[in-house]
Amino acid sequence: MSASYATLIGAADLAQHIRDPDWIVCDCRFDLGNPDFGYQAYLAGHLAGAYFLDLDEDLSGAKNGANGRHPLPDPARLAARLATCGIGNHSQVVAYDDACGMFASRLWWLMRWLGHRRVAVLDGGLQAWIGCGQAIDYEQPEPRPNTYTLALRSDRVEADYVFEHLGRPDMLLIDARSPDRFRGENEVLDPIGGHIPGAINRHYRDNLDEHGCFKQASVLREEFGALLQGRSPRTVVHQCGSGVTACANILAMEAAGLTGSRLYAGSWSEWCADPRRPVARGPG
Repeated sequence: MSASYATLIGAADLAQHIRDPDWIVCDCRFDLGNPDFGYQAYLAGHLAGAYFLDLDEDLSGAKNGANGRHPLPDPARLAARLATCGIGNHSQVVAYDDACGMFASRLWWLMRWLGHRRVAVLDGGLQAWIGCGQAIDYEQPEPRPNTYTLALRSDRVEADYVFEHLGRPDMLLIDARSPDRFRGENEVLDPIGGHIPGAINRHYRDNLDEHGCFKQASVLREEFGALLQGRSPRTVVHQCGSGVTACANILAMEAAGLTGSRLYAGSWSEWCADPRRPVARGPG
């Protein structure tokens, strides 16, 4: 078995394996304001052999009005979809997007939830791939049916868990949204602005350097360490608007060696759908 990547992979390293039969590349591009963008961008050019996975159709489940904008998909259904892309339990999967990893990180987290360890995000995304002189392809790969066996992990928490642990020292809630949305300002995606009481704000873009790549592990470890203030990473619950960009904060922590944090997948869009749940506004 070739080298294994479990958090991030650089464009140069991916280029050495792009044709390896046990490596599967997934294009996760998406635009929250234009759901058709991702697939159209994929058709206009993608990494060689990449399969397209859609945030709404493949990486999310059915919405019922109370479970958020991007509820988690059914694990068995997701595993079956991944298997149509040739992904098996021993595949090395690489996810990429063109949005600083915010959508690719969702696939990364979902696969870890299924029990898969050999999954990484292309650091710097499509821009880094092109920037190091790598080619773009236009051919759509043929389906490569495989089988995938689930080994579901307890990497998530539900709204009830968050509610029951509000204000308790055994939960540190980190919100990955932009500072203005965290404060309850300029809310354009959800009907109510604000944040979960007690949450602290760590915008997912704060994980990135000036080139759009994740900061060095030592820098991320220092920055998240300042938020943890001595707490175990296992006390951390990540959330955002709908459980997507929070995955980038989990990825950053894992890349920094701060392992074991969990995701509140329903996030703000689920939390604010129930008027019985408290809302905070301002800087926190």
